[in-house]
Amino acid sequence: MGAFFGVVSKRDCIKDVFFGTDYHSHLATACAGLAVCRPDGQLQRKIHNLDKGPFRTQFESSFNVMEGNAAIGTISDHDPQPLIIKSRHGVYAICYVGIINNLEALVDEHLHEKGGHFGVSTGGEVNAVELIATLIESKEDFIEGIRYAQSRIEGTANILILMEDERIIAVRDYMGRLPILLGKNEDGYCLAFESFSYQKLGYEDFRELGPAEIVEMTKDGVKTIVPPREEMRICSFLWTYYGYPTSTYEGVNVEVMRTRNGALLAQDDCKKGNNKGVDYVCGVPDSGTPHAIGYSNGCGIPFARPYIKYTPSWSRSFMPEKQVDRNEIAKMKQVPVTQLIKDKSLLFVDDSIVRGTQLRETVNFLYNNGAKAVHMRSACPPIMFGCKYLNFSRATSDRELLTRRIIVELEGEEGLNYIDEYADSNTERGKKMRQAICDKFGFTSLEYQSLENMMNSIGIDKCKLCTYCWNGKE
Repeated sequence: MGAFFGVVSKRDCIKDVFFGTDYHSHLATACAGLAVCRPDGQLQRKIHNLDKGPFRTQFESSFNVMEGNAAIGTISDHDPQPLIIKSRHGVYAICYVGIINNLEALVDEHLHEKGGHFGVSTGGEVNAVELIATLIESKEDFIEGIRYAQSRIEGTANILILMEDERIIAVRDYMGRLPILLGKNEDGYCLAFESFSYQKLGYEDFRELGPAEIVEMTKDGVKTIVPPREEMRICSFLWTYYGYPTSTYEGVNVEVMRTRNGALLAQDDCKKGNNKGVDYVCGVPDSGTPHAIGYSNGCGIPFARPYIKYTPSWSRSFMPEKQVDRNEIAKMKQVPVTQLIKDKSLLFVDDSIVRGTQLRETVNFLYNNGAKAVHMRSACPPIMFGCKYLNFSRATSDRELLTRRIIVELEGEEGLNYIDEYADSNTERGKKMRQAICDKFGFTSLEYQSLENMMNSIGIDKCKLCTYCWNGKE
């Protein structure tokens, strides 16, 4: 994933951009950057890799070397950014969040039709931010160029541009799959992916950009340059998994949605008698915990934390490149509360089950500490399709998904023609898939949240939600 943060103010804003960007550190772990329009009118940029430390430690010196009333920050899992571009439209810093699926095709098209060149990384890859700038520069008018870039990109691209005259141009992606929220205070305006990031800095909610909307932000106000489209497909995983609990998108708070979602999951289990004999409801920390609290509230079974993640010195488990290393770190972080495990029947709620790479270790850990039974619940439906609009997980193909692997094991390639049946717990195929996963990982039982309940727990118009990874519908 990734995120960005920007401020235009009547005063120096580096502190706000530093902390605002830092508050997005849960969304990316590879690299980050800051760009500022200095008092002398020049743009200044700093980029650091995050492999040697988090954003805060890498950029804490910025207070001493950067200054200005307009600045942007970004944190990314892929391309180093922001880039500073000098062009016929002026000098500007640009960054983006999303994924460009047709990047190679667009690069080849530009090289063959217009010539020129792109810088490449050691692996020969073109920085997607440079491609976006190239698309923009292919048009005589700057805003026309932005709209052209939007129209050509297959995937998702939220774009942020800092101009040398202390303006910021923000562009929400064409289908609104990712949010851009605006805040304001007495000195100016800001924008962010996570609303709490600017609220903690003393800004109040101003408004949220609509799909494909383009705005110009100055210290005196926000002007809409291109109005929003009505059609939207905002990513449902914002609420289910990767959004921060204190944030709100489209008027719906993440933590509130998760507890509501867990309660609906519990109601279905109670109707079917699927949670009889369970001693404790538990969350797979951290994002599964609010779903589990909602489940506990919805069925009356006590909530407990039978193991705690030790986080003061262990990095996030998905940071290492090798899966074996991520598994080892995840195992080392799990510290048991034996009194809540031994001879207990435990029901765990996870935000999602994507590849299942760490589930076996977690279940073994619980049984080794004396658990009598381990039930598993997913707070979202079975993931059947790899996301082609964002990059929220390390899964790079459909074949990495646990559900697809199980289907092929059960029925061969032919089984992939019956994905709808496998997704439905009421069909024979659906029951067989769930039982096969239980057998593989040692679960006493396994259930998934229904797509209907998950969308109801979000509560906005269902036609505005992207559910591609569950049902393959665009």
